Amino acid sequence: MKRESLLPSLCLAAALLACATSNSTVKMAAGAPPAPIVSASPPSPDPRVGLRPGWFDAAEASWNMRLVSTTQPSPSFINRSDPGDSRVWNSDLGFSGHYVIQGNFSGYQVWDVSNPTKPTLYSSYLCPGSQSDVSVYHNLLFESSESLNGRNDCGAQGVVDTVSKERLRGIRIYEISDLAHPKLLTTVQTCRGSHTHSLVTDPNDNANVYIYISGSAPVRSPNELSGCSAQSPEQDPNSELFRIEVIQVPVAHPEQAHVVSKPPILAALAAVTGHGEAPEDVAAAAKEAAAARAKGEFTAVIFGAERVLPAGMTRQWLDSLVKARGGTGAPTSADSATLRRELPGIVDRMMNSQGPRRGPQQCHDITAYPAIGLAGGACGGYGVLLDIRDPAHPKRLSAVADSNFSFWHSASFNNDGTKMLFTDEWGGGTQPRCRATDKPEWGADAIFTLTNDQMTFRGYYKLPAPQTSQENCVAHNGSLIPVPGRDIMAQGWYQGGVSVFEFTDPARPREIAYFDRGPIDATKMYVGGSWSAYWYNGYIYSSEIARGLDIFELLPGGLLSQNEIDAAKLVHFNELNVQDQQKLVWPASFVVARAFVDQLERSSGLTTDRISAVRQSLTAAEQASGMARRNALTQLATQLESEAGGSSDGAKVRMLASEVREIANIVR
Repeated sequence: MKRESLLPSLCLAAALLACATSNSTVKMAAGAPPAPIVSASPPSPDPRVGLRPGWFDAAEASWNMRLVSTTQPSPSFINRSDPGDSRVWNSDLGFSGHYVIQGNFSGYQVWDVSNPTKPTLYSSYLCPGSQSDVSVYHNLLFESSESLNGRNDCGAQGVVDTVSKERLRGIRIYEISDLAHPKLLTTVQTCRGSHTHSLVTDPNDNANVYIYISGSAPVRSPNELSGCSAQSPEQDPNSELFRIEVIQVPVAHPEQAHVVSKPPILAALAAVTGHGEAPEDVAAAAKEAAAARAKGEFTAVIFGAERVLPAGMTRQWLDSLVKARGGTGAPTSADSATLRRELPGIVDRMMNSQGPRRGPQQCHDITAYPAIGLAGGACGGYGVLLDIRDPAHPKRLSAVADSNFSFWHSASFNNDGTKMLFTDEWGGGTQPRCRATDKPEWGADAIFTLTNDQMTFRGYYKLPAPQTSQENCVAHNGSLIPVPGRDIMAQGWYQGGVSVFEFTDPARPREIAYFDRGPIDATKMYVGGSWSAYWYNGYIYSSEIARGLDIFELLPGGLLSQNEIDAAKLVHFNELNVQDQQKLVWPASFVVARAFVDQLERSSGLTTDRISAVRQSLTAAEQASGMARRNALTQLATQLESEAGGSSDGAKVRMLASEVREIANIVR
């Protein structure tokens, strides 16, 4: 066997740029946390700036939202002596009934949140593999595995050999009809592992679900998984490059899950130029690399800058060199010298830097929206729009690039499918990218309108509060909050906390609520913060990488009324996977109508007197019954329809009229 084939196929970029006690519910801050600020204008000065650091006792700041509870990780998923232990980082969330399933680089935890003020650990499953993205479909649980230490049997001992049939890189499928005792049914191996995955349902097919695999790692050796090819498509038409892998899961027989297609959704995209690193980061990387070299550590030039290689990565390479020469025991100085000599070529092959530059080879994350037949892919250097009407064979419709973006990370649609939002995970989630010196267009969200399958850029949104150099902060995962008539999103920003913002006007997004803590440490960077912040049945759930599970509720104020919050709570899911985006539908309700009235008052879409009169009419109709209620509502709807043309917010008046008429139509 050639020496090159013994060198491990590792995700160098992801490794360097990262992505990616007893059970108790406690208050994080020492003493009672400060009361949330509720106001129509952002507090000034911003209380998020200068918060006291601490792992479990950091100071907190919140505006227009309240921390309901925070629950520390269970014993198997925390290293109490090291807050930076990446083996026990919490990752993404899935929801089923009154359970929250929280991924962790070492497996997953299941929290019973039937009482959101005091979640309890229902079960946990130790299975190292990272990132352990999770999704759930009825009695099935799916979990991503990408790291080299993931085993088919979930053993914690890892995998020693560079090429091994014991290694699992792909998807684990569990049977969870008894969630307290999950059963590992099967695994599906994939050629690039599964950094993330997206469950995709088909409105026209109840017999199958699909999983779109986003694998960030280099292609596996064909000696480990047959058929895996890292050659260019010109050299091998079956190359794994520029593709995603689609797994079909027969619901009745999930043990028969298999890769059904490998669509080349990134084929023929041109290389793009990003903004690179900030000057202070280039200087810091050079200083760190020089110090590492002086101590005998290994460095390599990655993306134009010299960087320190992870010790675990170089250790495996050295072990491979020892095996290649037939040796045993510890690597020698000659092995180290050989590795230093070969590193540039190894890195070139891993980063695919040889030959002409091309566009991205893989996607990081995909959000499917089956109700409209579309998906959005965040694919390194591009945001792509996919046709998923045939979910087994997605096709690219269009793609956009942006030189202000460094790493297209995740995607979301607004509810009516007229807007798309992409996040930029500049720095990979392990670096501070919300400092006062960082440009607001870098490490932000980009918002596009969507018309005839074409995306048009409209604006950026970035966390508006500067964070310290000891806080990894950059745009990460979020979901829509189901307020009717508005596009509102809750989003995790790692140690930037949770930000709730509105992008109804995509050119002028604005923050309307937030929660933040101080850094884990005042002098050293530890990775932590909100991996994802998702709305589920009335609450916002945040997976805190180093601190556990946070649950929040929104508070009424000048930017969000109680009627709007109550209307959002009318949308209820039995299960939720945010990357399988579901259409938000509100039942005909007086509270939804009142939410629209509140919005018209806020926008001055109707006069003050008319707002008062409409509210009185709704109250009178609600107190009536039978035909009296129906007639009153029909009359109000007709009046509103006639007034829409003269309103400065005619579209919202028509929404209100339509809602009033729907309420009238359900009267018996």
